Amino acid sequence: MDGRLLLLLHVLALLLLAVVVAAGGGAVVGRDSAVLQLRELQWGLSGQVRTRTRSTTVLELKHHSLTAIPDHPAAQETYLRRLLAADEARANSLQLRNKAAFTQSGKKATAAAAAAAGAEVPLTSGIRFQTLNYVTTIALGGGGSSRAGAGNLTVIVDTGSDLTWVQCKPCSVCYAQRDPLFDPSGSASYAAVPCNASACEASLKAATGVPGSCATVGGGGGGGKSERCYYSLAYGDGSFSRGVLATDTVALGGASVDGFVFGCGLSNRGLFGGTAGLMGLGRTELSLVSQTAPRFGGVFSYCLPAATSGDAAGSLSLGGDTSSYRNATPVSYTRMVADPAQPPFYFMNVTGASVGGAAVAAAGLGAANVLLDSGTVITRLAPSVYRAVRAEFARQFGAERYPAAPPFSLLDACYNLTGHDEVKVPLLTLRLEGGADMTLDAAGMLFMARKDGSQVCLAMASLSFEDQTPILGNYQQKNKRVVYDTVGSRLGFADEDCSYA
Repeated sequence: MDGRLLLLLHVLALLLLAVVVAAGGGAVVGRDSAVLQLRELQWGLSGQVRTRTRSTTVLELKHHSLTAIPDHPAAQETYLRRLLAADEARANSLQLRNKAAFTQSGKKATAAAAAAAGAEVPLTSGIRFQTLNYVTTIALGGGGSSRAGAGNLTVIVDTGSDLTWVQCKPCSVCYAQRDPLFDPSGSASYAAVPCNASACEASLKAATGVPGSCATVGGGGGGGKSERCYYSLAYGDGSFSRGVLATDTVALGGASVDGFVFGCGLSNRGLFGGTAGLMGLGRTELSLVSQTAPRFGGVFSYCLPAATSGDAAGSLSLGGDTSSYRNATPVSYTRMVADPAQPPFYFMNVTGASVGGAAVAAAGLGAANVLLDSGTVITRLAPSVYRAVRAEFARQFGAERYPAAPPFSLLDACYNLTGHDEVKVPLLTLRLEGGADMTLDAAGMLFMARKDGSQVCLAMASLSFEDQTPILGNYQQKNKRVVYDTVGSRLGFADEDCSYA
């Protein structure tokens, strides 16, 4: 009996080892490289969607656009070049931002509050809304009016911004969006923020860099006069949003938040695709994270799907409840670094890196804080780090004898993979302060510039100067559970298949 039991245990151990190796967890393949099917990189591909059982409400994060990616190769190339140019403008703008005032109400939350029941909303690629960022859907307005609300609004999820805003009626200057404009007159719970409110002064200056301005409206027909606070938000890339600072009820999946302060944009221009606006997940008092800290504890996380089809949805989770996670590896944490010059942003220290298991050495490693940003697409590395990563990637990937292809936009390490259905890709691993590791998913290593595979590029770029701020973009965060704990001042990472419904 004992002999049979030992034999059974031995067989089970061998089976378990085989499963681990097949899943990429073995010592040889491990997290150093992965086989990538090139069709997974095709824009607009409808991948397999898994059913997910949820005990919380759902808010989707998606990649969406007014029109699909063009099928014609030349048109597709022009389309992708334009989106990458927009991303370059975004990355450059982050190098220029410097906000002096900063307060964070989220710090008042307790660790116990962070474990409170949260909300979860689906999150998807924004490719159908002509953006490479991720989007989610919120509902704004209501309050019992017979014309309650304006329906769903698709907004870009941005950890590098603070004020949430949407385009509103009557809009004097608005870009084309897919959803109907939000109509404040249709919401009984809508109210303009008065000029003497703290949100109009210090809080708005911390969130946008500019305090609110006052204007008196009304007075005709016995309606009386009232003062309103107006905001003006300008981005370094030339984009802007201006309008009324207001409060209303916002619905995030099944959760509802009353008195939410947001920007009702009456004049808006910029690189927002066809979305209705932007959700600010930064760290100042007017960010969604800080405003909901009493309820969700100042903790949120997301899981960005690799697939760009409308059916492939990841998730944005508000609150510290980890039961909604589907992570395949434990969440490993690193310190959330504060930068006094750019206090609303999320930074971390990267102390080392390896490509395909081979360590890379560069002067820029550990020399500067790295910005973790959901609103930037392509990761930007210090020139010394990028050269080292690119050289090691080329050494290993080039060993497979893939011919070089011309550069594409800001991507300068490209290959001709015509005729290959799948390739073995060496993975970049970042060693974080405290010993945590983050290994990129294979889908975050390569960018398909041409649908036929004749131009597939390393999905990273170099900064212009060594002392600029490195950025870890959303393309390299795919299939990761990324946790932002503003109370514990830590950032967490875990592997997770983010394409589920």
